[in-house]
Amino acid sequence: MTQSSAAITARGIHKSFGDQVALDDAELEVAEGTIFALLGPNGAGKTTLVKILSTLLKADAGTAAVAGFDVATHPAKVRESISLTGQFAAVDEILSGRENLILMARLRRVKDAGQIADDLLARFQLTDAAKRRVATYSGGMRRRLDIAMSLIGNPPVIFLDEPTTGLDPEGRLEVWHSVKELAGKGTTVLLTTQYLEEAEHLADRIAILHQGRIIANGTLAELKQLLPPAKVEYVEKQPTLEDVFLAIVRADGNHSDPATTAATSAATRREDRR
Repeated sequence: MTQSSAAITARGIHKSFGDQVALDDAELEVAEGTIFALLGPNGAGKTTLVKILSTLLKADAGTAAVAGFDVATHPAKVRESISLTGQFAAVDEILSGRENLILMARLRRVKDAGQIADDLLARFQLTDAAKRRVATYSGGMRRRLDIAMSLIGNPPVIFLDEPTTGLDPEGRLEVWHSVKELAGKGTTVLLTTQYLEEAEHLADRIAILHQGRIIANGTLAELKQLLPPAKVEYVEKQPTLEDVFLAIVRADGNHSDPATTAATSAATRREDRR
């Protein structure tokens, strides 16, 4: 990857809080228009690195750049180029979905706030709920609205810090679809997660962060090559619990047969992972 194609770079990032080392010589590069997953358990340093890249924290050592701007010397330019969505949806529950979007557009001094709100509601499949108070939204709907709000002003880079924390399986799938659409339209996404399946399903590249150090970095295929070849066995494919859960919920909503829905869901999910 060349410097010109990198939307995000970090070199030798170190950060400590007292005697606790949060990041130890962390390095990464994220290509423009891709989804990069930063994978690691709680306490690995994922959020700390995102805060440094988004100018909310200063590194003790190292350099970083986002959208071509150094985070230490040009923080205002970095902030103009990014959006950050944290672990919990930052939406106003008293307002409707449309009112939340219009408010954010006006705060960012974007013209045609109403039209932008309507376009984003349609893009994130929230048009039918546009006039409802956000307090009535499901977790997945709130998260999709939160991501939609973060796109006002068309930032080229978006940070999603564990965006599916606390969501049910169906809500997670809704968010996954939205994240894929972002990259499909050219937005660079840096996603932090502790869910292995989430990184596997979404990311073009994956970095594994452990105890403040990035210990592996590559595509899913490259990371798989780090292990010995798998023994090939032919077994009957059984649906996962997630397949069963989603099939039953969707069948109930459509008044259809759960067994048929489960088979269709499992086949679709297998196709999506290819």
